Amino acid sequence: MSDKETTGEMSDGLQVELFHPESDREPGDTNIAKWGFDVHPVVFPVALVLIALFIAATIILGESASAAYTWLFNFIGENFGWFYLLSVNIFIVVLLYFAFGKYGNIKIGGVEAEKEFSDFSWMAMLFSAGMGIGLMFFSVLEPVFYFSSPPGFWGVEAGTGAAASAAMAQTFFHWGFHPWAIYGLVGLGLAFFSFNRGLPLTFRSIFWPLLGDRIYGWPGHLIDLVTVFATLFGLATSLGLGVAQVNRGLAYVSTEILGVLGSFPNNTISQIVLIAGITAIATMSVAAGLDGGVKRLSTVNLYLMFILLGFLLIVGPTIFVLGTWVEGLGAYFGNVVELGFFRGAMGAGGGTVTAWTVFYWGWWIAWSPFVGMFIARISKGRTVREFVLGVLFLPSLFSTLWLSTFGGSALQTAVQTDGAGAVVGAYNELGYGAFETLGMFVMLEQYPLGAITASLATLLIITFFVTSSDSGSLVIDHLTSGGKHDVPKTQRIFWAVTEGAVAAVLLYGGGLGALQTAAITTGLPFAVILCLMCYTVYLGLDNEYQILESQEFADRIQNMTEEGDVDVVTTGGDMVTDVQGGDESASSD
Repeated sequence: MSDKETTGEMSDGLQVELFHPESDREPGDTNIAKWGFDVHPVVFPVALVLIALFIAATIILGESASAAYTWLFNFIGENFGWFYLLSVNIFIVVLLYFAFGKYGNIKIGGVEAEKEFSDFSWMAMLFSAGMGIGLMFFSVLEPVFYFSSPPGFWGVEAGTGAAASAAMAQTFFHWGFHPWAIYGLVGLGLAFFSFNRGLPLTFRSIFWPLLGDRIYGWPGHLIDLVTVFATLFGLATSLGLGVAQVNRGLAYVSTEILGVLGSFPNNTISQIVLIAGITAIATMSVAAGLDGGVKRLSTVNLYLMFILLGFLLIVGPTIFVLGTWVEGLGAYFGNVVELGFFRGAMGAGGGTVTAWTVFYWGWWIAWSPFVGMFIARISKGRTVREFVLGVLFLPSLFSTLWLSTFGGSALQTAVQTDGAGAVVGAYNELGYGAFETLGMFVMLEQYPLGAITASLATLLIITFFVTSSDSGSLVIDHLTSGGKHDVPKTQRIFWAVTEGAVAAVLLYGGGLGALQTAAITTGLPFAVILCLMCYTVYLGLDNEYQILESQEFADRIQNMTEEGDVDVVTTGGDMVTDVQGGDESASSD
């Protein structure tokens, strides 16, 4: 992210003159600036009141809140699971249509836009966006769970080689193309309407083709309010899962590995204390600014991530891991379409879909404003085709390598000993509830330097926690400040603290189940918004295409060329895809 105003003001020339809508509104032009805050007069106070009511109700209800969260999770999964599955498949089809159809050569930011980041830097940032607390939490848990309880879709026997292959393919499915299609759609919509249309970098802007200036009224307020809640609770889910694993990691390293007894109790109270402590670190990071805080921690994240991944690849069962990766990819690619539509309505397997797939899709949808806005911010100057292919495939494949390394290392001994092995044995002994936060550390202990790698994994989760909190607070700042990016430091600190408080309350009111319920509940209305977004992005791209093909645009390009001010690049016939300053003659691909 950048402290600079990130709207279409970064585009100029032809893009402003021919493509920007006729509107005299500016981001945050009706904001209230008081007490160190610069906030939208409707979105900020309404969001604040609703969040406060939610926190109060969770605390007052006490144990009843946990039962309510469980009921709501099951209700949504059973009654709206089909909608989640259908929606995410639609997102994939729509993105591929945009990439390989006539809109693929449209450039984000307009024909005069230049890439802000090199191809290598852009790909590296996509990889970093794909890694996070979730992969640390589930990369061992999920394959081991499926190995012991194979999803009904696969029809294989538990504890066998076939179960291991199915386990990896099912895990790839949950972390592969489908989540990145969600992120890609959101990122493309935000990037296009900000850079190509000069509108504020908020979700209301994506609905300009349907609402026009009404995006600045109550329809736009409601869209941004839903987005605030989706982002907040999606982030709270990640933070809650992360702190539960940090707590378990500290307890495991101190007692099981280092032999220190009673140093880190593993319970909800200690997790809430950890949330407070890590949120305080996040607050200091926000106070240090983006360059001094978030960017440095993000760099540390990448180094720690590659050190842990590389170490395990070297000292672990390297050949088995690579074989698992290839075989898992084959099973995934061979079944991805059927998996994407499988609900289990006519046979076994519906439980896995409700408990895992529906939760994941809701979580990804709720998390998409954060990841999508980050992707949008770094993608100016890239064509729609380049954007979609990069976002959809590169991070997905990298995530599968990570999952194969950690999941494959956990399953290796079990596969070679007919279902036995230390990690799977620990799962069978402890049960799912205890193993879900412990699995990563049990697996690392089986390989050299277990204490060091377990400590490194715990540190990595903490740094992911801090950077997620910081970056998430920036996204919510954009939404509650009318699309402004230069919000006061006090406001960023406020949202970082609020995110920690919501995660703590959810843990107190219902544990990890409450976090999962919050994700799929807020994801449901936002899924409807994303479905509408498919249409509005289509309208925006189609309008851009028509202007690029218009006589007015052709005349402007011809005049600029004759004056010798520019070089013009055309692709796919006569469509102009790049206009560069220079004295050389026009060229074409």
